Amino acid sequence: MGEAGWTVAVIGAGAAGALTAARLLDAGRLQVVLIDPGAATARGVAYSTPDGRHLLNVPVAGMSALPDEPDDFVDWLHAHVDPGIKPSAFVARARYGDYLADHLAACVARSAGSLERVHARVVAVGHVDGQVTLQLDSGELLLADAAVVASGTAPGTAWAPPGLQASARFVADPWLPDVLDNLPDSDVLLVGTGLTMVDVVLAADRPSRSVHTVSRHGVIPAVHRSEKTPPVPPPAELAEADSLAVLRSALLRHVAQTVRRTGDWRAAIDGLRPITSQVWKRLSASDKQEFLRGDARTWDAHRHRMAPVTAERLAVVRESGRLCQHTGEVVTAEDTGHAVRVLLSDGTVMTVGAVVNCTGPVGDAKVDPLLRNLLAQGLARSGDVGLGLETADDGRILGDDNAPLWTLGALRRGSLWESTAMPEIRSQAAGVARSVVAYLLSTEARFTAPAVPATVPVRTAPSVPTVR
Repeated sequence: MGEAGWTVAVIGAGAAGALTAARLLDAGRLQVVLIDPGAATARGVAYSTPDGRHLLNVPVAGMSALPDEPDDFVDWLHAHVDPGIKPSAFVARARYGDYLADHLAACVARSAGSLERVHARVVAVGHVDGQVTLQLDSGELLLADAAVVASGTAPGTAWAPPGLQASARFVADPWLPDVLDNLPDSDVLLVGTGLTMVDVVLAADRPSRSVHTVSRHGVIPAVHRSEKTPPVPPPAELAEADSLAVLRSALLRHVAQTVRRTGDWRAAIDGLRPITSQVWKRLSASDKQEFLRGDARTWDAHRHRMAPVTAERLAVVRESGRLCQHTGEVVTAEDTGHAVRVLLSDGTVMTVGAVVNCTGPVGDAKVDPLLRNLLAQGLARSGDVGLGLETADDGRILGDDNAPLWTLGALRRGSLWESTAMPEIRSQAAGVARSVVAYLLSTEARFTAPAVPATVPVRTAPSVPTVR
């Protein structure tokens, strides 16, 4: 490793990891090592589904991989799928995975650096003599000059009773390969009513099956308009809100005024994107906790919406009587050997063939083994109000010894709140790449710089095992 310059490890090969790798490759003679146990690259959980009914939750016009080239994805679709696709269309998520894979491949082809793909899991990270050590589940130890954690967090299952978690009829992660195709033919219960639930309902629907859903709030995602209303910028009172009470009242006024002007509340919510992180940062810890308890689900349902055609398909299942929605929590769940007997907090008792976790990734980094390792070693600290990891403005992970570690996406929610949609991911990936390169260039005492036509000088490589 290191023949092309410094080595930067990217942990996680989903969309965030692939875009970070692409922007690092754009920087010059870096060797980027992309590490993930999955077979696919650039798809991750979100874009690996082969089900054509699973659509992007954003029109294609908003999904370019490049912040400065907004038509890149639309142009790719016209060249590779259908020249008639409109910018307002919602396409299958698998198409977006194909696009990201092509985007990364194009970056590799034109880069002066190189990309190594390692199919393994990083189980521990260390910081020794200014370098990052990465212990793989294969037993190998890799060294890097900097590393980016782009792996997100694990699905949350703390809500599930111990007996259910131990049952073969419990689906902890519905996005594992073939899981939804192999559900029992009997009824199923989905816990969580966000966008994951919507996709699982469409995949699990059968004429002979009832699909039950439950969540504490019973709120499901709102629906995009077929033709988007342009965002309406927020007023100063909202942008300058410094308490949750002021924020709530200002937001309600903004939405009401926007509806009177445009007829569409979505334009008010979409207009908040440029200021969301700064408003979040101004809130006190107690206000943030109160928001998480009482407002977050309503916000998510209106901010992260489903495609119109997805809503139509969900309505068909609901109107058929096969979708049964409940409000409450799972109190007990007993595997009887042939099914699972579930008691909900509203008193409902049901017998189902499987219980599917649709609650999505959790915010607490301690749930994930790798992130727990970083926290235990002092290489990272938990993010604000327990969400993700604490980071600087450039995405650098803040810990006790200032290790050269960065992150992006869901792990920055504590600092930014909104940090998981593609506009945020692509911007953060570019910012992290710039910060990593600036850090490497600042370590002049650690490298030699031969005269080569490269953006980043070449560095003598350490002696480490060969990367496969």
